[in-house]
Amino acid sequence: MVIDRYWLITWVTYGTWLPGDERGFVSQIRDANGRRTIHNIPGTPRAANIPALQCYARSLLKSDPIRLSLHQAETLLEQFQETSYYRDWLLLAVGIVANHVHTALGVPGDPEPEKILGDLKSYGSRKLNRRWGKPESETSWARSGSTRKLPNQDAVLGAIRYVIDQEYPLLVWTAPVPELDLAGVIIGSS
Repeated sequence: MVIDRYWLITWVTYGTWLPGDERGFVSQIRDANGRRTIHNIPGTPRAANIPALQCYARSLLKSDPIRLSLHQAETLLEQFQETSYYRDWLLLAVGIVANHVHTALGVPGDPEPEKILGDLKSYGSRKLNRRWGKPESETSWARSGSTRKLPNQDAVLGAIRYVIDQEYPLLVWTAPVPELDLAGVIIGSS
């Protein structure tokens, strides 16, 4: 297997991180001059804390926000491993929290990262829907996600460490990573 690119890919569950959120968000908003702007350049501040926008976004939800269970996290891990196997990806780490998912992985060639994100989300959704039924919202996930290219080994190891160090994980899994003294770890909590 030849790996050409490494990515940290993150996405949230439906309805759990809305535009206007005080934690920051990436969405089109109007600046002080009334022009539409989007704060999505890595390393720059995101838009944050617009309660009226968050309230409006919440009013548009088709259902309550989706929160994952430990059993759903275990099902998603199996699907991410299967998808990676069939796509010839090198899955390095997965961290699943009740309201979001992180994956660190390597891919052959140079596919669009949004395609990788889409494959993980869509195959994960199919597996969840088969086992628990389709959610009222029609989807388990927010519309997009974050795709961060990992340019070197230090960045890859840093991304794996970031995935491992998630607060309140349902599940954390790593492939064997000798540089971090990891031998394929699964941590689950209910």
